[in-house]
Amino acid sequence: MATIHPSADFRSDTVTWPTPAMVEAMATAEVGDDVYGEDPTVNELESLAASLLGKAAGLFVTSGTQGNLIAALTHAQRGDEAILGEDAHTFCWEAGGIAVLGSITTRPLPTDSRGRMDVDRIKASLRVDNPHLPHSRLILLENSSGGNNGAAIEPSYFESIGALAKQHDLAVHLDGARLFNAATALRLDPTMITAHVDSVSVCLSKGLCAPVGSVLVGSEAFIHQARRHRKLLGGGMRQAGVLAAAGIIALKTMSQRLQIDHDNAQTLAQGLATIPGIAIDPSVVETNMVFFDLAPEVAIAPEELIKALRTDYGLYMGGYGDRTLRAVTHYWIEQPQVERLVEAIRTILTGAA
Repeated sequence: MATIHPSADFRSDTVTWPTPAMVEAMATAEVGDDVYGEDPTVNELESLAASLLGKAAGLFVTSGTQGNLIAALTHAQRGDEAILGEDAHTFCWEAGGIAVLGSITTRPLPTDSRGRMDVDRIKASLRVDNPHLPHSRLILLENSSGGNNGAAIEPSYFESIGALAKQHDLAVHLDGARLFNAATALRLDPTMITAHVDSVSVCLSKGLCAPVGSVLVGSEAFIHQARRHRKLLGGGMRQAGVLAAAGIIALKTMSQRLQIDHDNAQTLAQGLATIPGIAIDPSVVETNMVFFDLAPEVAIAPEELIKALRTDYGLYMGGYGDRTLRAVTHYWIEQPQVERLVEAIRTILTGAA
């Protein structure tokens, strides 16, 4: 495979490309027609994901956004209401899909610094049975919380929400795009989290390095209906085993090495903390995301820093609004590149002082 990548890309773990083992597996994958349910590699991937996450069945989908949308369409009907965090990916970064395509209204609630809604606030927000009001039907959760330093949220939070949902006949879907990062940080099996929700979508194409796709898991009945919604959205794929082969390696192998990425993120955070003009608290870095701010007295603007890193050092990084920047570690980032980023930022800010 030709190498056409920057020397180090910290913009996101979505920039990962397949490992050599994935490339080989994709080239030799046994395939069939997945819409007919006849692709053996897709079937293996779906079964594996369901097993790892403690659910009965799985569905291979093109993206995390599609998985979350399919889940919402399956759990809720037109005019129903979904309760979710005001900084949740499903609310902020998925083009309003559940409202546009599902006619599902959203009830965004405040979250704390870790991305958790207050359970009592959720309970108080539930609609009574009134023809003037939408029907509260679905709670949407996220772990890890991408908008909150990649925080790994503990199982007790999901347990309390799951209990509330059962009491009020609500469905709960978990956007687990980086669920394996959260489980790694918490040092527990992911089923300790997923046991408390009805469905989960996990991304294969972020820190797990597969080129495409997510898997949506839930009950047999849920996945049966989800398959219909996947077709409705144009997500039915044919010889998709070529992609699923990489996903199997993602789940079996790549999910087991994420602590390395977390350690590199902590090294980066500690290094940034030594640079005058950088505001960062390394203690909040739990997974592979490092958020930091340029102090008000720093003369250079975030976009200028990003441009200088790319132009002068071949290092890619992204902004996150105002004076906040984000760096994300992954399989293709190693410690020397982390150290290089720290020293490049130190040099640029010293020159701009």
